[in-house]
Amino acid sequence: MGGIAVLIPAAGASRRMRGTDKLLMDVGGLPLLRRQAECALAAADHVTVALPGHQHPRAQALRGLPVQVVEVPDADLGMSSSLRRGVGFLPPGLDGVMILPADMPEITSEDIASVIAAFRSVPRPTIQQATAEDGTPGHPVLFPADCFSALLTLSGDMGAKAILAANAHRVRHAPLPGRRALTDLDTPEAWRDWEAAQAAV
Repeated sequence: MGGIAVLIPAAGASRRMRGTDKLLMDVGGLPLLRRQAECALAAADHVTVALPGHQHPRAQALRGLPVQVVEVPDADLGMSSSLRRGVGFLPPGLDGVMILPADMPEITSEDIASVIAAFRSVPRPTIQQATAEDGTPGHPVLFPADCFSALLTLSGDMGAKAILAANAHRVRHAPLPGRRALTDLDTPEAWRDWEAAQAAV
């Protein structure tokens, strides 16, 4: 049995944050990107992080972690650049790769492990897509190895939506608690509201 990798696409410019890097925001005492990487390391066999470059401040946030950093010099072309380059540098023999967006601060290592367990629980390779508790599709999404070639041909800024659509008959849903699978934070206002909600808990 091969392993499961987690690919964290983190090469975007964070433009909607208007000058603040959302992936370096503090979540539980850690930069968000480091938190995501640590959660992934606790649940998966391999973790790849796609970054703008090895000298980028985001790379410093990962210092000391046993993750594979892949540079994405063409990140301005969209999310697909991070996915193509990340998948292209994965180690051989994997059973699948989970795409874990870097800006989802509520995803836990237990959530990642539960999606992997759902993938392992069926006899044939499927695509496992995390959902909110009410069934609304979200992230992360785990793709079996036979989807790697399709991931390597992606273009634009739509991520892997085309692959999900083409393989709709193979998509299985893995529910996560609450709205964890839907909570991504792209703007200062979204961060402000989320932090206020966390403080009120």
